[in-house]
Amino acid sequence: MKTSILIHCPDQAGIISIVTGFIHSKGGNIIYLDQHVDKAADIFFMRLESDFDNPNFNLSTFSSEFDKNLAQPYKMQWSIKEEKEKLKMAVFVSKYNHCLYDLLSRFNSGELDVEIPFILSNHKDLEYVAEQFNIPFYHIPVTKETKADAEQKQLKLLKEHNIDFIVLARYMQIVTNTVIDKFPNNIINIHHSFLPAFAGAKPYHAAFARGVKIIGATSHYVTEELDAGPIIEQDVTTVSHSHTISDFIAKGRDLEKIVLSRAVKLHIASKTMVYKNKTIIFS
Repeated sequence: MKTSILIHCPDQAGIISIVTGFIHSKGGNIIYLDQHVDKAADIFFMRLESDFDNPNFNLSTFSSEFDKNLAQPYKMQWSIKEEKEKLKMAVFVSKYNHCLYDLLSRFNSGELDVEIPFILSNHKDLEYVAEQFNIPFYHIPVTKETKADAEQKQLKLLKEHNIDFIVLARYMQIVTNTVIDKFPNNIINIHHSFLPAFAGAKPYHAAFARGVKIIGATSHYVTEELDAGPIIEQDVTTVSHSHTISDFIAKGRDLEKIVLSRAVKLHIASKTMVYKNKTIIFS
């Protein structure tokens, strides 16, 4: 059995040794280890991948003993995942199709090792895309008056399908704490700008008016504060005075697809760790 473990705790001498020693004592072979110390906060971060060849290895027993013997004494926040487990990913989208097509194409080719039980939208415009990929599509319209009821319907679907995380593939609705609190650090958004800059409905127009030399895209976890969650992935591309607004939008959409897919891959691989409002991204 292959597992990955994420840990963060107050920094202190010997943590790597006691963790690796414990895994070895349980018959595990460590095949990957990456660690980081935030000197300012005095916090230690680590990610490990281990193989357990013992057919009698029990993940539940291991987790219980790890928590009792290591996590509690060293005040660790930690999680463990069996690598063969496929996460269940729900995709929320509105009317723009570029990120949705990109994610589904990567999924269809085996690049995204997840299950996608359904696609949800507040419009019917992209139902045909779901049909092309043979994925169930749910239309839950949202207005100011119906938002609370709509989110309850969303939560019901998410629970029925045992969803692990949500990807907002240009879902043009604010997600409230009703949903966020059920999926902390498990809702990934793509922002059509290099945050924090040029926020608003027409970021490319604002960037164009300022004569910027780069444009970008940002993928982040969703929090209560709009577009201010922990950043997972970002990228930029150069532009010049010769480019039109249409060029800006085309280049931006290419970036959005790339940045969102990178963020989703990192999340699937358990390579992201959130501490306060920042992410540690392991290689």
